[in-house]
Amino acid sequence: MMRGSPGQQRSQIRPGLVVDIVLKKDQATGALTRGIVQDILTKSPTHPHGIKVRLQDGQVGRVQAVIQP
Repeated sequence: MMRGSPGQQRSQIRPGLVVDIVLKKDQATGALTRGIVQDILTKSPTHPHGIKVRLQDGQVGRVQAVIQP
């Protein structure tokens, strides 16, 4: 059984998914930014704060939720 949310599992993230991420500047407030994954930046299979991705618009943050598979 996998632990954590889909945003913490690298295997659940792939380019083209619509996700909500938290940007570095928004970590204190937890404000989310929605976008489409372009690149997966985290190399490890899991990350407790979310897998780091680059969105198609160039913003980088950690996945908090997968919106559309």
